[in-house]
Amino acid sequence: MGIDPGLRRLALGTLLAAYPGPVPPDWAVALVAEGLAGHTLFGGNVHDPGQLAAGTAALRAARTDVLLAIDEEGGDVTRLAHATGSPYPGNAALGEVDDTALTREVYAAIGGELAAVGVTVDLAPTVDVNTADENPVIGTRAFGADPGRVAAHTAAAVAGLQSVGVAACAKHFPGHGATVADSHHELPTVDADAALLRARDLPPFAAAVDAGVRAVMTAHIRVPALTGDGPATFSRAVLVDLLRGEYGFTGAVVTDALEMKGATVAAGGVGPAAVRALAAGADLLCLGAKVDAALVERVVAEIVGALGDGRLDRARVEQAAGRAAALAAWTGAARPPGPTGGVEVGLGYRAARRAVRVEGDPTGPARPLVVQVYAAATVAEGRVPWGLGPHLADVEQLRVVATEVDPATVRRLAGDRPVVLVGRHLHRLPGGPALVEALAATHQVTVVEMGWPGRWRPAGVRAFVTTFGASHANGRAAAEVLGLTC
Repeated sequence: MGIDPGLRRLALGTLLAAYPGPVPPDWAVALVAEGLAGHTLFGGNVHDPGQLAAGTAALRAARTDVLLAIDEEGGDVTRLAHATGSPYPGNAALGEVDDTALTREVYAAIGGELAAVGVTVDLAPTVDVNTADENPVIGTRAFGADPGRVAAHTAAAVAGLQSVGVAACAKHFPGHGATVADSHHELPTVDADAALLRARDLPPFAAAVDAGVRAVMTAHIRVPALTGDGPATFSRAVLVDLLRGEYGFTGAVVTDALEMKGATVAAGGVGPAAVRALAAGADLLCLGAKVDAALVERVVAEIVGALGDGRLDRARVEQAAGRAAALAAWTGAARPPGPTGGVEVGLGYRAARRAVRVEGDPTGPARPLVVQVYAAATVAEGRVPWGLGPHLADVEQLRVVATEVDPATVRRLAGDRPVVLVGRHLHRLPGGPALVEALAATHQVTVVEMGWPGRWRPAGVRAFVTTFGASHANGRAAAEVLGLTC
C-alpha cells in the first residue's frame, strides 16, 4: 500500500528541502504544491538577483505561503554574494563597533535585499557567544565573547530583519560558542553546568525571544547538563522545557541541517533524525543542501512510519506543521507592500571600516608585497572569495599555503619591500606562526588577521591589524587602513 495522502501532506508540512541549480526543478515545485513547508536556498541557487527572484516566484506560484529560507549572515557566511564576498561586515565586526543602531541598520539592509528577491526567512543571526578562541565553526559569526554585548546585538539584528518582513531565526540553541569541534563533521560537547550555561550561553536567546524572534534554530551539540548523551536537536528538555517553558518562546523551532554528522551519526540517518527531532519538539526540519526528491520521500516515509509504530504522536506532528504554517503566515502579513526601500550604498563598507583595529604602525613609504595565506573554508562559509586582492592598487600579491611555501622565496620576492601577511586564524594554520616568525626576522611585517583574533599576537611584527571578518567589506576596510587602495 502507498502512503496515506493526508499523512504525507502532514509530514511534508514540517520539511525544508533544497534543490540544485539556479532554476527550481519540476520536482521541487511539485512538492511545494503538495504541501512541502518550503526550501532552503544555497549559493548554488544564486546567480544574480533577477534569476533568484524568478526562482522564488516560481515556487510561490505553486503555493503562495511557501517558506523560502537562506543563510544570509553577512560577513563570512553569505549566499547572495557568494561569488564576490558580502558587502556587509559580519557579527564579530558589528560587535566590535558595539553600536546597536548600526547592527539594526545593517540587518534591515540585509533583510531588504532578501525581501526584494522573495526570501521570507533568514537563518540568522548567529547569537552564539564565542568563548572558545579555537572554535572552528562560529568565530567571526558571533557578536563576541561577552554575553551582554551579544544579547544586545541579537535583539538589534532581530529587529532589523523583521522590520522589513523577513523572519529572523536565532541560532544555534542552546549555544555553539564554547565548542572546539564542528557539528558538520562530528558531535561536539559543551561540558558546562546549568548555571554557567544560563549566565554565558543562554542570555542572547532570551534577548531574541524578548525581541519577538519568529524562529530559533537548534544546535547539533551535546550538552550533558541539559541533553544527556544526545544532541540538543533531539532533546525535549532543551526544546520544550527550556526554550518554550522557561524562556517563553512561541515561534517555530527549526533544526540545523539534518544531513550534518552531529545529527545523522547520533540518529542513524536523515530519516531517523527527522523523527527524533519532531518527537523532541522541533517544528521545521532543515534537511540540508544535498537534497533530491528521493530523499524527501524517504524522510516522509520515515515520519509516516513513525506515526504508525508509535515513535511519533500525530498531535505533535500536527503542532509542528501548524507552527510552520504560522511562520509562513507571519511572513506574508509582515511583508511591506511594494519595494522595501533602497539599500544605502556603502553602509556595509563604512561599518566594516569602523571595526578595524590597529596595533602598531602599519603604514610606510614603500609599497609592500602582500602575501595571502590560504585557509580552507568551513562548510557554513563555503568557498567565498576573501582577502585584500580586489581592493589593491599598484600592489603585488602572492598567494601561499603556509606549510608549502619557503620563507626564503617570499623574502627574495619581497626584496627591500615590507611584507603584509594576510590570513584567517593564522595562529591555527599549520605553519602559520612559523611563517610569520621567519619573515619578521628579516623584513618589516604587518599581519592582517581576518579571522577570530583571540589572544594571539605575533612577536617582532611592525603592526597587527584585525578586521573581525573576511567579507568583501572587511577586505576593503583593511586595504584602506594600509593605504593600498586606489
